[in-house]
Amino acid sequence: MPASAAAVSIDVPTGLGAPVPWALATLTGDLNRRGVRTDIGNSTASITGAVIRVRVDRALGPDESFLIESGPAPAEVVVRAAEARGAAYGLSELADRVRYGEDPVEAIRSARCALRSPAVPVRSVLRSFSSDVLDLPWLRDHDFWTEYLDELATQRINRLHLALGMQYNFSHDSDVRDNYLCFAYPFLLEVPGWENVRVTGVSDANRAANLAALRFAGDEAARRGIHFQLGLWNHAVRPELGESPNLRYRITGLADRDIAEYSAAALRLLLRECPAIAGLTLRVHYEGGVAETERSTFWRTVLGGVRDTGRPLEIDLHAKGVDGELLTTAAGTGGRVVISAKYWAEHQGLPYHQAAIRPMEFIRRGDGDGLRGVTQNARRFTRYGYADFLRRDRQFDLLFRIWPGSQRFLLWADPQIFAGYGRMSSLGGAVGAELCEPLTFRGRKDTGRAGMPRDLYADPALSLGRADWRKYSYQYRLWGRLLFDPDADRESWLRYLGDRFGTAAELVERALGAAGKVLPLVTIAVPASASNNFFWPEVFTDHPIAGQERRSIYAWDLLPPRTWGTISPLDPALFESADDYARGLIDGRPSGRHTPVQVASWLEHFADVAEAAIGEARESTPDRHGAEFRRIEVDVRAQALLGRFFAGKIRAGVGYALFRLTGDTRHLREGIDRYHDGRAALTELIALTREVYVTDLAFGRRPGEHGHWTDRLPAIDADIADLLDELAAAEAANRPILALVPPDQRSAPVTQIRCTPPDNFVPGERLTLRAHAPAGVEVTVHARHLDQSEHYLEMPMTREDEAGFTATLPAEYTDSPYAIQFFLLARDRTARTAWIVPGLDESLANQPYFVIPAETA
Repeated sequence: MPASAAAVSIDVPTGLGAPVPWALATLTGDLNRRGVRTDIGNSTASITGAVIRVRVDRALGPDESFLIESGPAPAEVVVRAAEARGAAYGLSELADRVRYGEDPVEAIRSARCALRSPAVPVRSVLRSFSSDVLDLPWLRDHDFWTEYLDELATQRINRLHLALGMQYNFSHDSDVRDNYLCFAYPFLLEVPGWENVRVTGVSDANRAANLAALRFAGDEAARRGIHFQLGLWNHAVRPELGESPNLRYRITGLADRDIAEYSAAALRLLLRECPAIAGLTLRVHYEGGVAETERSTFWRTVLGGVRDTGRPLEIDLHAKGVDGELLTTAAGTGGRVVISAKYWAEHQGLPYHQAAIRPMEFIRRGDGDGLRGVTQNARRFTRYGYADFLRRDRQFDLLFRIWPGSQRFLLWADPQIFAGYGRMSSLGGAVGAELCEPLTFRGRKDTGRAGMPRDLYADPALSLGRADWRKYSYQYRLWGRLLFDPDADRESWLRYLGDRFGTAAELVERALGAAGKVLPLVTIAVPASASNNFFWPEVFTDHPIAGQERRSIYAWDLLPPRTWGTISPLDPALFESADDYARGLIDGRPSGRHTPVQVASWLEHFADVAEAAIGEARESTPDRHGAEFRRIEVDVRAQALLGRFFAGKIRAGVGYALFRLTGDTRHLREGIDRYHDGRAALTELIALTREVYVTDLAFGRRPGEHGHWTDRLPAIDADIADLLDELAAAEAANRPILALVPPDQRSAPVTQIRCTPPDNFVPGERLTLRAHAPAGVEVTVHARHLDQSEHYLEMPMTREDEAGFTATLPAEYTDSPYAIQFFLLARDRTARTAWIVPGLDESLANQPYFVIPAETA
């Protein structure tokens, strides 16, 4: 059927507001571009066309719910939705099928979609302004916002956080330079009564252009049904440390004592000038520039500007250091209060939430200094997780934020991992998750330069200019659609890949999926620092296995003795360090946690799968020389080689730990061999990317924030040389072997243990947990409340009969405002094996522990 002969009639009820008009325009535009005529409001279509009817039914389900079904007449489809946004999702789903279908009319006629309701209410993306040079062009570009917001809305991303002021931590970053929009108000507004407050180097015209850009972005987001969240991450006018002689934009006419009053007035005016701003995200701890001894008074004054606007807003407090007093202050605005907590410290980890925080993150005693005493001591455990915010009786919502530490520019997109985020971002009743998008912090701390590509491509054939976000379209697709529905049909992303790569679509999916597991796993297993300012596994700055402290940037964030072998995993409850693993082998009492050897094996497996799949895809896709395939191929191969590098380094660390404990040089020699394998992978990565990416991959000025893989080789070579020196000295000394090490018997069939937790528990009543295990196995319960500030309660389970075990949590333990989290440690003494139940499966996307909520009234 020739497309030009076709027509599609669309019947939409009157009175449906945003985002239905946007979705309708998107659908008609896609049909028209495919040569299909459209008729809005007509109830019939020619025999060569189709009819689309939109029907709204509040009883269908929660907000955003929709389905697509066949209508009573031939060639008729019906979009049924609970409200306007659900209707828009149904229409944009049809548009997506038209865009990538072979026959646009048949794509409409055959469209079916079972009832879909959002797994989490909030599916957010954070876009940060970090560099005046690199970011002002897109901020003021209407075409950028139109295309970018179209992409987000089509993928059912319903919240955009535009973050200003994240490029510095003003209270402890010295030599601040590019502070554009850090203290945002005077870059946007002239405030009545405060006309003397100016920014040097920012003209009235530039200030007006900034405000117009902000207003346009907010209005266009609202038109697409996207909640527009403005992040104001800094409220310091001047840096606290040093004179910052290179400060580019000096704010004049404002005394320190007046900052709070001015901010309240400016915020009130900004909200009036930009009515589409639906919420504010605020960094309220010391890194936002306000000393913690003064913050209650400061924020009470500033948020008074919100209260006085007379319109409800979302007040999102970045979780670090938040206490009850700040929550009360935020609640006083009358808006919806949200705490936004980091998902995996300052990195991208696996989709489950860490079962335990690092030992150094627990409460410290003492008041500390007036600048940061609360965050560094009494509320220290709020820095890198959900902390104690998941109480059932809380009067605020909780949102998880995936920080941009691990992967900043390589494309990572695994459907299993993103579906895991969809399933686990509602932990404890949380409302969803926010992804700090790729290239977040690009050019941060004055590392952006004129003429420098924001997308980091040295090869101009691969660069996308201001549309750098297009490289990550597949990632946005998975993020939005799988947070909305973790069980979404693969067809919803394979249609996109098929349009680009034809029969190679599934191979590209497999390659990106395997590659996308590499760095999240590395992040959890060997995080040399929880801070993104130092640990960047994508371009790893070495922490040596030997001679650690004399040349490591990580010492400040590690517990003594600060060796590679004692690096605490980001989840020390489920993963173990190299030294702990080695000690367990020698003692014949393995911990049961996921071992470094298992992590290395996983990394090698993912590298194998990714390399094989992208190689096959290259052979079968007609686009093998096209820019889009080349961008994917390079990033997949780069992540596979990083997996091989880290596998080699991890195995070397295990060999070194065993050598130090036993004196057996065979362990060290084997470890050095594996380290050489890892180094070879890194040199291959350098050769792969030499002509593709720029030589300074800059996201900041610290050594761990910029540079290139080439820069990292000398430190790795020095580490290997130190290990070789130790090997030579040990072999010359001919020291005796202290202990024989049994083979690694970590792997055990977890199906031996069956545990079905209760659906819920009654607070204040005893809770009995049951498990089934074969003879010869001992089982211990590790339980705590859904509160990361707590340590685990360990209880041996009692064997009740031949296969059954029980353990009972006392009534006083369940009398708590928290859900209960637990896992089992199974130990087979005869085989000297141990394992955690449920633990992680091969997808790395499951929840490796159980959570039992309280019974609802």
